[in-house]
Amino acid sequence: MLAQFRRSHTAQKLRIPHVVGKKTILITGGAGFLGSQLCHRKLVNGHRVVCLDNLQTGRISNISDLMHHPNFKFIHHDVVNAYVIGEKVDEIFNLACPASPPKYQIDPIHTFKTSVMGAINALELARKDDAKIFQASTSEVYGDPEISPQPEGYRGCVNTFGPRACYDEGKRAAETLFHDYHDQYGVRIRIGRIFNTYGPYMDPNDGRVVSNFINQALRGENLTVYGQGQQTRSFCYVDDLLDAIESLMRVPMVERTPINIGNPGEFTVLELAQKVIALTKSGAKIDYHDLPTDDPKQRKPDISVAMEKLRWQPKVPLEDGLRKTIAHFKGEMVRLPSAELAVTS
Repeated sequence: MLAQFRRSHTAQKLRIPHVVGKKTILITGGAGFLGSQLCHRKLVNGHRVVCLDNLQTGRISNISDLMHHPNFKFIHHDVVNAYVIGEKVDEIFNLACPASPPKYQIDPIHTFKTSVMGAINALELARKDDAKIFQASTSEVYGDPEISPQPEGYRGCVNTFGPRACYDEGKRAAETLFHDYHDQYGVRIRIGRIFNTYGPYMDPNDGRVVSNFINQALRGENLTVYGQGQQTRSFCYVDDLLDAIESLMRVPMVERTPINIGNPGEFTVLELAQKVIALTKSGAKIDYHDLPTDDPKQRKPDISVAMEKLRWQPKVPLEDGLRKTIAHFKGEMVRLPSAELAVTS
């Protein structure tokens, strides 16, 4: 439905059905990869959407078809600073924060502030409006894990002052704030620990492994693999991830424990590179580079809690998701200047 909506509707022409229990939903980071697709989903389901984004990593092109929609409101603002929405909100999805190392390492202090101050400002609004609030946490809270798969009870192995710490520790601090606001003020919270997600509408220049590999292959370049490519990742297609997030916000939850959201299928980075080469028919080779500091050696979610509580598990196999993502990126190459698709070093 989402893809059909993107292809066949403009913001001016889309007719929203009447929905019982229509909500006003705030999505911080709403112009980003995940946020923009969630904006589209919520509009299709008949809700009013307020999208708040500073466009540091979000892209206005992701939401340009919504700008004149009567049920959509865009606020250009940084979540580090307090904000006023101007209307009561029923639900908040706090997605604002750069998620790829090349992006969040540009200004690590601002990244940490985005996680911490962004959480406080969103929680204060949830407290004032009695809104249910979702926090986009991350598998990075587990750091370079010593056990696999990683269950929610694992406390992680994080370097508090390494190059990834601004993101890892910022998200851990945000989880603490969410729990404290629940304990002290009764704020209705949901926390999802998101594992590697990919799909159409990723920023081609965001520096994450899937977008890097696809764009390098499509541009006829060799694929950059760090180390020997034996570090593992679990890749979850965006539609599966958003299904889980929406389910998490719907179902009654007694426990406040964060829930892992990801695909437990585990692949080495080298295997991913080989799949992308095969699917793009590029004939690219592999260029090996030194492994970055604190790069996790293994990443695989234990999703037993999500399966039990949310009745959810991912459906899209990696190769199917890669095909859809490759097709989208080919379209991006036609629409955008080549400079915008340069791979982040």
